[in-house]
Amino acid sequence: MQRRLRTTSPLGRAVLPVAGGLAFFALLALATWGIAAILSNNPDSVNERLAQTTFNVGNTERIAAVIAEDGPLLFQGLIGNAADRSVVLDHTGDIVDRGWVIYYAHPADREDTCKVTQVQHTRRFRDCDGREIAVEDLAPPPVGVRPIVGTTVVIDLRSANGITTTTTSPADISTTGG
Repeated sequence: MQRRLRTTSPLGRAVLPVAGGLAFFALLALATWGIAAILSNNPDSVNERLAQTTFNVGNTERIAAVIAEDGPLLFQGLIGNAADRSVVLDHTGDIVDRGWVIYYAHPADREDTCKVTQVQHTRRFRDCDGREIAVEDLAPPPVGVRPIVGTTVVIDLRSANGITTTTTSPADISTTGG
């Protein structure tokens, strides 16, 4: 029969469990660091892994038909660290791959804390003060937040996740791609 290794001194019985716990946490930290090093091997794609930079809305023809029938689409919480910014996707015109515009879901003349709600089946919104406003009166997003239109509509959020605070008019950010 084998004897287990046991320390006989009180100091040894107090120090060995603590040293074993410290060694365990050191190995755990080393393993976590190793996993992070492997994931961040390509620094250009780290942000893509941590936060989505695009939002796939869906088929272009179907989304255009939905907007024509029910009004612009309101997407809650797409932007920001706390997902606190919402965007509105609008489409105007008869050509499916042209006339797409993105707005922030708050009035252009109010702070971003004044959220809007859509009046059902219309192109109108109601703000925090109860005013009814048109979709064109919503705030433009930062330069670069734009729809990418092909067979599907994708909202490009890369510049919204950065530090860019410059804004532009909605006419400047609508796409005409196809």
